[in-house]
Amino acid sequence: MDGQAYAALESGVLARGSRSELAVPWWSFGKTIIAATALRLVDQGRLSLDAPLGGYTLRQLLRHEAGLTCYGGLAEYHQAVAAREAPWSAQEMLARAGADRPIYPPGAGWAYSNIGYLKARVLIEDAYGADLGAAARALVFEPCRVQGPRLALTPLDLAAVEMGADRGYHPGWVYHGLFVGPLGAAAVLLDRLMNPTASPLSEASLAAMRQVHALTEHATPPWTTPAYGLGLMCSATAGGWSVEGHTGGGPGTHLAVYRRTDEPGRAAAVFAEIDQQAPVETLAVNLLA
Repeated sequence: MDGQAYAALESGVLARGSRSELAVPWWSFGKTIIAATALRLVDQGRLSLDAPLGGYTLRQLLRHEAGLTCYGGLAEYHQAVAAREAPWSAQEMLARAGADRPIYPPGAGWAYSNIGYLKARVLIEDAYGADLGAAARALVFEPCRVQGPRLALTPLDLAAVEMGADRGYHPGWVYHGLFVGPLGAAAVLLDRLMNPTASPLSEASLAAMRQVHALTEHATPPWTTPAYGLGLMCSATAGGWSVEGHTGGGPGTHLAVYRRTDEPGRAAAVFAEIDQQAPVETLAVNLLA
């Protein structure tokens, strides 16, 4: 794979790596961060997982069960990104995507939705009283003792980030928020966040993250029992052990960040300049074998 970098942890410390310090876009691994930030606010009594929010709940938003569509399916979205246009306003994006038309009743199905995570971001910012970057830093990054990740807001914020061939990308096109940071820090963050002895999340919130919606229709290598929790992709592997984490991708690059559920301290993150997600997922699983 071109532009490849990886980091593998054993007993919570870097054991193997290649360019593990490289700053990269964390793409949809940010959904794990958003879910954890929201759950910290739930633990503090400032948000509720199951209070009704105009027909759906925060839990349903975080597990992609709210019936919301995704702007990623819009051809004009990808055309505008490729043309280096300024991001649409959130209101214009929602109108173009038809976000006011549910694709199924909340709780009655599953569909991956960046729009759902935009709505979760708004809830977090309203409850915390500051932007998502500040909330994640105070509620997730600092308690997990991880330095380096930050929320990118303008193209200048990506100047020192490896974006592959897609220079000039505007992070505003990721409406739920684009976190960036060292590749190795992503593996450390995931491992500490999901380890009960190190996590700032309560036992109940960790359990909630792992309550999954089974997605057997997506059982393709390296996944044998794919499922989605709260901002968390989960599956058993062909080796008979299970992982949790998240895959992410944007124009020209992909990222996979996973940890073994049976071995605390064992995690891996992989980044590559590639248009497919399966190769980075497979390498992450192989690093955990």
